[in-house]
Amino acid sequence: MKALDELTFDNRFARLGDAFSTTVLPEPIADPRLVVASEAALALLDLDLAQAEQPLFAEIFSGHKLWAEADPRAMVYSGHQFGSYNPRLGDGRGLLLGEVYNDAGEHWDLHLKGAGQTPYSRMGDGRAVLRSSIREFLASEALHALGIPTSRAACVIGSSTPVWRETQERAAMVLRLAQSHVRFGSLEYFFYTKQPEQLKQLADHVLSLHYPECLEQPEPYLAMFRVIVERQAELIAKWQAYGFCHGVMNTDNMSILGITFDFGPFAFLDDFDQHFVCNHSDHEGRYSFSNQVPIGQWNLSALAQALTPFVSVEALREALDLFLPLYQAHYLDLMRRRLGLTTAEDDDADLIARLLQLMQNSGVDYTLFFRHLGEESADVAAGKLRDDFVDMLGFDAWADAYTARIAREPESSQEDRRTRMHAVNPLYILRNYLAQRAIEAAEQGDDSEVRRLHQVLCKPFDQQPGMESYAQRPPDWGKHLEISCSS
Repeated sequence: MKALDELTFDNRFARLGDAFSTTVLPEPIADPRLVVASEAALALLDLDLAQAEQPLFAEIFSGHKLWAEADPRAMVYSGHQFGSYNPRLGDGRGLLLGEVYNDAGEHWDLHLKGAGQTPYSRMGDGRAVLRSSIREFLASEALHALGIPTSRAACVIGSSTPVWRETQERAAMVLRLAQSHVRFGSLEYFFYTKQPEQLKQLADHVLSLHYPECLEQPEPYLAMFRVIVERQAELIAKWQAYGFCHGVMNTDNMSILGITFDFGPFAFLDDFDQHFVCNHSDHEGRYSFSNQVPIGQWNLSALAQALTPFVSVEALREALDLFLPLYQAHYLDLMRRRLGLTTAEDDDADLIARLLQLMQNSGVDYTLFFRHLGEESADVAAGKLRDDFVDMLGFDAWADAYTARIAREPESSQEDRRTRMHAVNPLYILRNYLAQRAIEAAEQGDDSEVRRLHQVLCKPFDQQPGMESYAQRPPDWGKHLEISCSS
């Protein structure tokens, strides 16, 4: 492990030049304090958790100090927001501090959110508040623990600096890690502003650094797009399988790497509801839970448009047509595993669809149903879950079909089945009310609940003694929290 002053920087994106980003120094926040840090995320930088307790750590990640080798930049991009094209966005409250080259040979962007105003802040103050910073931190690390591709969060630094949103709040900064911060909207910006040289330069940057295997293909840009399509299909399949709602799937929030990116009003489903809208500002439900699949494809079509200078429209359409079948294959595989199925049958998709409709009609807790289904034999577990359903006869018919389906699986013990199912069905997820409870304590200066919740979420599949309260269904008030884009 290294000390904070021993990190190796290799600022590849900054070297692209001023057309792609603007040099901006962070604006410090007052009285910085460490709220929470992720041991696993810091390890990506060859740092151990003890480094986070050093005064220098809070000073660096609150904007007071900086490495000499860092090159903080605000990146420019555009994007489609709620379906409408916004020609100029960019990092309005975040800075790419630099790229760290670790001992494993990986490059990691250090992106500081809440670092103050930039040329892209528009009318904003460039700050992030404590609640949004905590939410992003917890979500990033929780998704990673579930096996869902995501940017990572290394720490949250709180402060006494006041900021105004709906009310007065306190500013905070969160350090986000990703192997690239290029978005769909980054390429869109240079396409729509008619800067073909810069568009090619950025596309080549992504291709050579993040998709080098595609350089060996006859059409490298097309090969790269196909991989992005597949990654996006797999990512959204995992969102859907685990009940994650992103909330703002604008193209400027879509990573070129196919990872979960730019957390705003996200939520995990409590009661299953395919029409759930987690962003109370999304009045039309564009980014509802069920719409994440078609919107994922829509966003890929927007990216394809930006790649038309390099790839024929027909070839891009053929690649785009792969999205839905790839998504369906990934989703079906995930849901089979959640149901404890190790083989495939033609009727499995119908079995899953019937279950989700029953859950929809009865408001069944999405996470706990699958966890409890694996606790005992299929017939016994189903019998205990029956009372959660309004249509008991309908559930009985489903349970009979499911029990018969399990009986056709290769023979294994119930203990093996429980182990297999518990390995993919979490007991703990980041429910909004749990996050809210931790945020309220942190706003009063008590960071212990944020840290405890983080530790619980790092092992979502493991039964953790003394943490039973984190695995309960939420209270009614906890199901109806309004989450907005405001940060």
